[in-house]
Amino acid sequence: MTYGQVAQCIGQGTARLVGMALSSLPTGSSIPWHRVVNAKGGISPRANPQSSLEQIQRLLDEGIQFNGNQELDLNSYRYKP
Repeated sequence: MTYGQVAQCIGQGTARLVGMALSSLPTGSSIPWHRVVNAKGGISPRANPQSSLEQIQRLLDEGIQFNGNQELDLNSYRYKP
């Protein structure tokens, strides 16, 4: 899902607020934060670049494929309610 889709599904706030909430999750949280991407299907920059690399690796481990711009095809992978 994109940050905007999450915000829309929960009926609260904006994509930016979803990003802030996910960034405050404790280490080891069971919430699948790595499955939330930006509106272009990319990984949003973080203060800790290691987190971005972890997100990419987790998605790759789940079979998600990225193009040369490190974006996934939203038409293929986007959550459709």
